[in-house]
Amino acid sequence: MPLDDSQLDRYARHIILREVGGAGQQRLLASKVLVVGAGGLGSPLILYLAAAGIGTIGVVDDDTVSLSNLQRQIAHRTADIGALKTASVAAAAGAINPDVKIVEHRVRLDAANAMELVSAYDVVCDGSDNFTTRYLLNDACYFAGKPLVSGAILQFSGQVSVFKAHLGAPHPCYRCLFAEPPPPDLAPNCAEAGVLGALAGVVGSLQAVEALKEVMGIGQSLSGRLLLYDALDTTIRTIGVPRDPDCPLCGLHATIRDLSR
Repeated sequence: MPLDDSQLDRYARHIILREVGGAGQQRLLASKVLVVGAGGLGSPLILYLAAAGIGTIGVVDDDTVSLSNLQRQIAHRTADIGALKTASVAAAAGAINPDVKIVEHRVRLDAANAMELVSAYDVVCDGSDNFTTRYLLNDACYFAGKPLVSGAILQFSGQVSVFKAHLGAPHPCYRCLFAEPPPPDLAPNCAEAGVLGALAGVVGSLQAVEALKEVMGIGQSLSGRLLLYDALDTTIRTIGVPRDPDCPLCGLHATIRDLSR
């Protein structure tokens, strides 16, 4: 559908970009993006997707807002303490752009619901804070044929990548980078090790940029590369992530056939 006068005004700074234009903005408006986690990464990610005009944003989270969240989870307010995060972030996103549809999935992602959730969207963004969810989401996106925009933060460091192994070589999956989850004692989360609040805004915003690029098919994808950001050193670098021929999910002799492991 043609953009109406209100949309032409709202998205004017997008439309004047040669790489976006009216056609690109229409693709954004027609797209569906799933965000898993409405916390530190999910907050800026969802707000920027809403501002950009993503037509439908699905949010998966079963947690409620707590006081300790507010140091970094900018979609939530003090008045939201005790409320479901999906409801809080839906209200915040709707206040930015009431034309965007926010679908609340008030559940925890697991092997029983992952495929149904992922299959209903065009692009999937991982804003989770645990390895169990990251591996499950990677596997579900591979089987469903959906691009995955992955982000992670801890203390003063963050990383972002895009995984599209379903397209075949040379695209890797998350397991090509990390074949198996690390032992729990070697993988602390933000609650255990701490995190600089503003770091979540940097990495979540980078995820939003990559998600918008994937929807519109513009620029160079981060697939095959891992972006590393160090806030203390103020450095950003990317390293190559090759497809692993021995990957248990997308390798030549893959052993993972479903989401049971």
